[in-house]
Amino acid sequence: METCDNFGNVAAAARHAIAHCEGGCRLRLVCAGGSSSRRRGDLDAKKWRRSREQITSPRQLPGRSTFRRGSFSPVVNGNDSHTLTASLNTELRSFLKYWLPLLTWLGVIFIGSTGVLSAEQTSRFLVPFLRWLNPHISIATILSIHFALRKLGHLIEYGILAALLWRALRGTLASTRNLAIASLVFMVSALFAASDEFHQSFIPSRTASSKDVMIDICGTLVGLFICWIFSRARRAPRIF
Repeated sequence: METCDNFGNVAAAARHAIAHCEGGCRLRLVCAGGSSSRRRGDLDAKKWRRSREQITSPRQLPGRSTFRRGSFSPVVNGNDSHTLTASLNTELRSFLKYWLPLLTWLGVIFIGSTGVLSAEQTSRFLVPFLRWLNPHISIATILSIHFALRKLGHLIEYGILAALLWRALRGTLASTRNLAIASLVFMVSALFAASDEFHQSFIPSRTASSKDVMIDICGTLVGLFICWIFSRARRAPRIF
């Protein structure tokens, strides 16, 4: 408790008391001027303490966030950083699950359209195998089997492409109707088949053929038909 003889020394007494107690004690000024002087002294002491707290406490400007120790950044706090990380992990998981197999298969088809899987290269493995199965097989039969297997390869690879593209679009566009997904898969697969044959026209050991494009489209339709059946079977009600 600080005392003062007149009201003029109230502020000095308040500053002296606050400097010694550092906010850990209550300040009460008792002045000889009576109750009104005492109330005025208490009011001045409160104003001084409030001004001291405003000076010592960090000011926060409007529109700016205060940086705190342990937070991620002055703009993104801990909760926002965890939310951003979870969102990135979800998108990465979705890409690895749905789109990476599709991109890998597109790369396989592109490599297959080069000279790696030309008729000359595949005959090196097929002819000895057929000769091993039947030593008396004729050349015409070998050529017919070779031709049929290569066209069957076109049918299968684009059926797989359609299935992977259906799966990727269905996993990403869950609310889209099956008809829209099927139409998009058909158009993308047909365009890729045409571009694949166009690419083969620049390979010396390959030849571009519109018949192969039609076979690829047929493979796409087969893949879409299988995916459509499985999609309808999943949505069918189960009765136990």
